[in-house]
Amino acid sequence: MLNLVLFGPPGAGKGTQSEKLINKFNLIHLSTGDILRSEISMGTELGLEAKKLMDEGLLVPDEVVIGMISNKLDSNKDAIGFIFDGFPRTVAQAEALDSLLVSKSSSISGMIALVVNDEELEKRLLNRGKASGRPDDANPEIIRKRIVEYNSKTAPVANYYKGQNKFTSINGIGTVDEIFESISTVVDTF
Repeated sequence: MLNLVLFGPPGAGKGTQSEKLINKFNLIHLSTGDILRSEISMGTELGLEAKKLMDEGLLVPDEVVIGMISNKLDSNKDAIGFIFDGFPRTVAQAEALDSLLVSKSSSISGMIALVVNDEELEKRLLNRGKASGRPDDANPEIIRKRIVEYNSKTAPVANYYKGQNKFTSINGIGTVDEIFESISTVVDTF
């Protein structure tokens, strides 16, 4: 099974590249952001709590996210593999994901990190906010808070996967196709 962690700060292009990887490698997309937004749009208790945290630029509790991922894995047992987009965001989540996958006789094949500087991220997110209406992408202060949150809590996850020899970084600045070609070259090695 091909299980990829697509990694990078908000606005790095994970969603765009995930779509291309899904089409090329026939993978199932597991975006915690999409899962949470779905809960928000349905107005569930989890969704309302997640919205409050997301609007403040904070992360949703691990046990909630792991539970949702487990359900998605179980509902797609015949999948060739999965792309984990926006998860894991902490070393604790990476360890929990590894444990979850082992319990399902699987593992992470590799992590691919999209590297983009903070100035470019802020520009991309503000543009996305104008186009999508997402409040967390429209406020420069919240955007900067999300980037700081990523750098302090999420970036150490790269070291976790480096320790397993499963980490590769890709320049996330360039055309969508150039970046995708770099990613595909790495995925082909898995």
